[in-house]
Amino acid sequence: MTPELPESVVSPATPRRRAGRGRFLVVTLAAVLALAATVSLGRWQLSRAAQKEALQARIDAQKQKAPLSQAEFLALGEAAGEMHRPVHLRGLWLTAQTVYLDNRQMHGTPGFYVLTPFALEGSEQAVMVQRGWVQRNFVDRTQLGAVETPPGIVELTALIEPPPSHLFELGAKAAVAPAPAASAAAPAPSAAGASAPAPGIQGSSPIRQNLDLEAFRGETQLPLRTDVSLQQSGPASEGLQRDWPAPALGLERHYGYAFQWFGLSALVVILYVWFQFISPFRRARRRARDGRGL
Repeated sequence: MTPELPESVVSPATPRRRAGRGRFLVVTLAAVLALAATVSLGRWQLSRAAQKEALQARIDAQKQKAPLSQAEFLALGEAAGEMHRPVHLRGLWLTAQTVYLDNRQMHGTPGFYVLTPFALEGSEQAVMVQRGWVQRNFVDRTQLGAVETPPGIVELTALIEPPPSHLFELGAKAAVAPAPAASAAAPAPSAAGASAPAPGIQGSSPIRQNLDLEAFRGETQLPLRTDVSLQQSGPASEGLQRDWPAPALGLERHYGYAFQWFGLSALVVILYVWFQFISPFRRARRRARDGRGL
């Protein structure tokens, strides 16, 4: 009678097979987790892009609404619901308080955004208007371009927008004295029947990197609304261009990130199939072919 042999002698390849199955399960689990993570991140980027597209659609819809009247604008409390909507106003340009925001570009050319307070007729309220863009003088940046400002009561149609955007700046920027040719006209009244506004801080410059409306209101003592500004639209006029850049919502960035995450998902699947199925199959065929050749 033949004695029974130990299992290790009968199946010497069993430990290797067990180790191979263990590696297969570990690699499969890692691939599933990586695939779930990359697909989830890709879907999240697509959802962010969809949110931005919905926001852009709301902005476009607001711009198509009928303009608010001056009475409606004056009665407007919380302006968030009326942002980007047209408004039709009457009042005076406060030319003496015009501000030039530096380092703003239009069509890739550096220049200034020109902002002038607008005193609303029949009220004690003023609002800052982003009137347009003027090119910088590349020889002397303090030589401001000629900007025409109509005197007297004028009518204005513009879009309700957030306060002017801020650019990054290092510390407090020194004031830059304007050229004599660009000096503002005599101060205009802040509103119909009101006295002339204070001329502002002594030595302050109309050329600025950024404009904080709260600080500007304290500086000029104007009854200025600080939660919104107006953006004048339309063709070029008064020495100003008005091809305002669209809000940077970052749609392309979200779609680009989504493509990268889904590309990683595809790479995980390809590597998993190659190293778990195709490569072992090729090795097995090679060993079988070498065995038959012996």
